[in-house]
Amino acid sequence: MPNMAMKKNPMPSQAPDERNHNFKEVALGYTAETAIDEAKRCLNCKNRPCVGGCPVKIHIPDFIKEMAEGNFEAAYQIIAQSSSLPAVCGRVCPQESQCENKCVRGIKGEPVGIGRLERFAADWHNAHSAEKPEKPVSNGHKVAVIGSGPSGLTCAGDLAKKGYQVTVFEALHLAGGVLVYGIPEFRLPKSIVQKEIDTLIDLGVQIETNVVIGKTITIDELMQEYGFEAVFIGSGAGLPKFMNIPGENLKGVYSANEFLTRINLMKAYTPGSDTPIQHGKHVAVVGGGNVAMDAARCAKRLGAEVTVVYRRTEAELPARREEVEHAMEEGIVFKFLTNPLEILGDDQGWVRGAKCQEMELGEPDASGRRRPVPKEGSEFEMALDCVIMALGTSPNPLIKSTTEGLETQKWGGIIAEEETGLTSRTGVYAGGDAVTGAATVILAMGAGKNAAAAIDEYLNK
Repeated sequence: MPNMAMKKNPMPSQAPDERNHNFKEVALGYTAETAIDEAKRCLNCKNRPCVGGCPVKIHIPDFIKEMAEGNFEAAYQIIAQSSSLPAVCGRVCPQESQCENKCVRGIKGEPVGIGRLERFAADWHNAHSAEKPEKPVSNGHKVAVIGSGPSGLTCAGDLAKKGYQVTVFEALHLAGGVLVYGIPEFRLPKSIVQKEIDTLIDLGVQIETNVVIGKTITIDELMQEYGFEAVFIGSGAGLPKFMNIPGENLKGVYSANEFLTRINLMKAYTPGSDTPIQHGKHVAVVGGGNVAMDAARCAKRLGAEVTVVYRRTEAELPARREEVEHAMEEGIVFKFLTNPLEILGDDQGWVRGAKCQEMELGEPDASGRRRPVPKEGSEFEMALDCVIMALGTSPNPLIKSTTEGLETQKWGGIIAEEETGLTSRTGVYAGGDAVTGAATVILAMGAGKNAAAAIDEYLNK
């Protein structure tokens, strides 16, 4: 019998006053009983609208049907046919605007908790299955993948399953890209990311860390001297943006990129860390996206009083609703309709505050959101000792500047065909944030998947 409950089963989590003092995972996951009960809410629709909302086209009703019958390993195997990172997606994918947004159960109630079920299936597999995937027979073709973030890992995994000899080149000392340097431990444990990477290595994917493409080696050298027949660029968007206001060079001003990398990748929050981070007691995070929420919640866990400064209203926040709610529960203050004009410093060059201005919403801009405009006579000062700029990122220009014939957008994004990822260079493909600018993990995965299919077709003409 289907479960016709109007609401999805809630996700157990650490209490707010407990979790805002540690970096342990906030969401605790479903039990087997809860997972089965939630799976039974699925109506197994014939037209499967949820699949159309998934960028990697997971066979959602099929895996949920197995979940409802308690066949958790079978459910995982169905997900793994389409996704190389199921445990990751179950945690950080914005299901509410994608697969769950299309769920029929959401018309008169809450949609099925598809993401929570995906997470459970992946975690169950990781906890109970010691069997390694069978390494495919080599087809003799070599492909290079630049970047080990979600787009690169997905492309590498899909190609490896087809027998390609894939080498992933990662600039940092640890594979995972934004999954390890950008997303905090309390949202995505690094052991989960490593488990997914280990699965790809078992499939035959080779990963070379500390290799900066464009500096250590170029794309031309990869293809002309090392025998790679195709290249996928999934180097992400790691170049931070700033407001270009006075005081941004003061000590105590960080890009969210640096702040999160120091904490997530280098574990700057641990006692005796080799790379400690100077963090303040009164911190402002400027921005309203998921990265801003991550930075604010990390700063809170370091013991600061944290204020998110955002120039629009709560209704326009681009961050996932769940992340905003978690931040508010953890005691983070939100100052809406506020825009910094200047960061103020003391005699030693450290942040002492910020001069801000109240805003009000005017006519919609190109994005469709109402444009914030200054409110006359509303300037005021905030007392601060740290400011984190979470205003987005753009692709690093290094690959563009060292690769002849690679066309890019004015803002740095690589120009690539939407369906295939093909760039202006024959045999060179690109996808994820390197093409679109900062976006979601699952959209980057979808781009990596599309490029892998295109590369396979190109090398088998």
